[in-house]
This record gives sequence, structure tokens and C-alpha cells, in this order.
Amino acid sequence: MFQTKIKIGDVVTKNNVFLAPLAGYTNYPFRRVCKELGAGLCYTEMVSAKGLKYGSENTKELLYTNEKEGVVAAQIFGNDPAIMREACENPALAPFPIVDINMGCPVPKIYKNGEGSALLGEPALAEKIVQECVKSGKIITVKFRVGLDEKTLVTEEFAKRMEGAGARLITIHGRTRDKMYAGEVNFLEIAKAKRAVKIPVIAHGGVFSKKDGVRLMQETGADGVMIARAALFEPRVFCEFTGEQKPPKAETFARQLAWTRELFDERFTLVFMRKMASFYVKGERGAAAYKEKFFAAQTIEEVEKLAAEILK
Repeated sequence: MFQTKIKIGDVVTKNNVFLAPLAGYTNYPFRRVCKELGAGLCYTEMVSAKGLKYGSENTKELLYTNEKEGVVAAQIFGNDPAIMREACENPALAPFPIVDINMGCPVPKIYKNGEGSALLGEPALAEKIVQECVKSGKIITVKFRVGLDEKTLVTEEFAKRMEGAGARLITIHGRTRDKMYAGEVNFLEIAKAKRAVKIPVIAHGGVFSKKDGVRLMQETGADGVMIARAALFEPRVFCEFTGEQKPPKAETFARQLAWTRELFDERFTLVFMRKMASFYVKGERGAAAYKEKFFAAQTIEEVEKLAAEILK
């Protein structure tokens, strides 16, 4: 079930279990860790099309990649078709054959700007954005939610519009915008969209284990699943899907820390990896005390030592 390759344009993924774009987390080191643990495709953090247009330094950092990572999809957001196409054509996106358009972010700041999930209420504009982005020559995919709320479910029609506009794959988060990241996943809506289009459909929402992934696939008929928060708590979750042996957690953490340190400065590495360590210990006996120890660490070496002692 989870060894199926997905064809997206002329790109073929190694399997159908993807790592979601996670703002603040899916940087190069974390993506590389997840890829090595079995993720079939990883996405960058959400990048502003306007940020690309105006040469934001932060945007360039978000898009760092190299040949060791393999194929990665870049995710962008915005609501101006011309600027979105310019973003796709920007040299910063040259390393990314796939550009995913975010039409699902529920965060108020994004939504109020008419971006992310706000585009669910503007289907004609969403369609125009995809049409323009396709002209860039990139493989265009779209990630969206089932609707803004339970009264405005748009999944099937929106999926058909995205396919008609030229999207080569869609990922559907099975919650409405108002539910943010909690609540039940609407399997029926994803299933309706899957039946309505010919392009691959990736189902997203509530996958914290292989069992969850199996249920999501069976209930929706989707071609694959996307994992988000579960990967933060346990990057080795991908091994459950691929059948690969899980390396020790401490080893995984050490690898992520080393790659983070290579790319970022000491301060960022310390703050970021303390935060990651708090995810890694979630669910373990004594997790609260462990978190306190990690957040009290003042050097990367302290974090490294604590991880070797605590993580198993």
C-alpha cells in the first residue's frame, strides 16, 4: 500500500508517503532526515511569492537545498497570478522541479491577506493562479482544504478546477479552515474529490501512525498520504510505512543536529534543536522534566550530550 510510486509530471517519487510543508520546521536538515528515513517526497516551508519577488534574505534561507537531498517540492503562497508565476520563474526555485501552491493555510495573517485557505472562497482566482504558474514550465501541484467551514464544502468542485487549470497532483487536508489543525478528518470529501479527478490525490490529516495512514487510504481511495506533526514528534514514523528498520532515536537526532549546525549559525542551531528535542521526547515517561533540561541548555554541546543520554 505504501510502496507505490507516484508520477507527478516527469517526476516519479520513491513511495506515496510524503512529508508536509511545515512552517518553521521543514528546513533542509529536517527534510533530509525524513527523506533518509523513508519519506517519498518532502516539501519546503511555505515561501511567500512576494518575498521571492523582492529578494527577501529569509526566503532564500527557506529554499536551501543540494544534490544530497534529491527531488524536493517547493511550496509558495500568494494571491496575485502574475507574481505567483514570477515566483515559479525565480532563479531561487531553479533546483525545484515541483512547485506546490498553498491554498490551505488557515493562519489568520495569511487568510486575511486573501492567501492560503482564503482562495477556497475565490475558485476563479485560484484557477487563474494555477494556469499562470503552469506557464512557467514547472510541475504545479496544489494543497488545499475541504472548505472554509462545514457549510461551504468545496472539495470536489475545487479539485476539478485545479486539475482543469493544469495541476499535476493535489493534496487535500481533510479539515475545514475553521478547524485549523484539530477535529475529525472528513474522509467522504476527500473520497469525492478522488473520484472526480484523474490526477493523483494525496490525503492529509490525522496521520500519526501506519494504522492511521491505512485508514485514511481505505476511507478515501487516495493515492498516498501526507504526514505533518507526527514527523516532528517522531521522524522515524516513515520507517513504519516503508518497513525499514528504525535507527536509534539518539542517532537520528544527532544527524539532524549536525546538518543544522553545518547550515545555520550557533544561535539558531541551539534554539531550533532545543525545540526539536522537546518534540522527540513527547510521550516518554519523564518528558516534562526532559524538556526542562533541554530548554535550560546554553550550548549545542549540552543539547548534544543530553540527547545522547535521554533519547533511545
